[in-house]
Amino acid sequence: VNALIKNARKLPQELYKSLTWDRGKEMAAHKRFTMATDIQVFFCDPQSPWQRGSNENTNGLLRQYMPKGVDISGYSQLQLNAIARQLNQRPRKTLGFKTPAEMFSETVASTG
Repeated sequence: VNALIKNARKLPQELYKSLTWDRGKEMAAHKRFTMATDIQVFFCDPQSPWQRGSNENTNGLLRQYMPKGVDISGYSQLQLNAIARQLNQRPRKTLGFKTPAEMFSETVASTG
């Protein structure tokens, strides 16, 4: 959770109001995250992947690079960065065929 806190603090506060997480054990430190960032955390209902549709879509895109269940510790940071870069530069229908990188840049620029 420390890396998430560090990166969340870099963003303009106007960019986030809350985060919605799955109910995995890796999310046990959500209270510490909220206290450190002032970002409210919500959890999906069990067996309700539609509550985080964009996350499910991204998981599908990630599987084009690594199979479900693979241990990502077998990938170097360089490889993971390359995958993230490719996904962030891929146009998405839900973004009006802009890339996530373009939308992020535009949103940050609009916060002044």
